[in-house]
Amino acid sequence: MPAKPSKKAAAEAARVTQILDELDRLYPDAHCELLGWQSPLQLLVAVILSAQCTDERVNQVTPALFARFPDARALAAASPQDLEELIRSTGFYRNKAKHIREACKKIVEKHGGEVPRTMKELIALPGVARKTANVVLGTAFGIPSGVVVDTHIGRLSQRLGMTQHSDPKKIEEDLMKIWPQDRWILSGHRLIWHGRRVCNARKPRCADCTLMPLCPSAAVP
Repeated sequence: MPAKPSKKAAAEAARVTQILDELDRLYPDAHCELLGWQSPLQLLVAVILSAQCTDERVNQVTPALFARFPDARALAAASPQDLEELIRSTGFYRNKAKHIREACKKIVEKHGGEVPRTMKELIALPGVARKTANVVLGTAFGIPSGVVVDTHIGRLSQRLGMTQHSDPKKIEEDLMKIWPQDRWILSGHRLIWHGRRVCNARKPRCADCTLMPLCPSAAVP
């Protein structure tokens, strides 16, 4: 028979549930803000492009990119120069173009041109780590493989007292322990939306934040 949680652990679990419930209320329509993708492969490419780049910039680049190279076979066969020119404005374009071409080549050769649906297979692709794999599995396939840890989730999970770590892998491990698995995908999107709209990096709007009573980092007026 499992040990009964301590009062402190039960209170913390209740606090986390309140936070997730409030995020549900605030952002019922939250979703991945990388737009315009029409297949898991296109989402995978968009996530690779989003490294050290805003979603808004990626959304400006992908329509022309996917019109020219719509699938894995087309991207695998693209010339480096053509691909680099199309994605130049996202930054680090040479490395990104290389990773996209190599990942698509492997997807064609080993997976029949279709994006695999397991973490193990995804992170074996060039340029794909856990964050990218979690986005693709959760957003394209609805598979809760883990919690996406981007800069917003990393920052907010620390401020909200859900983790004491700064390493994304350890943050994800902490969140997976305290968030129910059926909330890993949407709660991640909602926390990102809150980070972009209220809990900014430089100047969090604590006075406007309904999570303030639950937040140990809130700036009390």
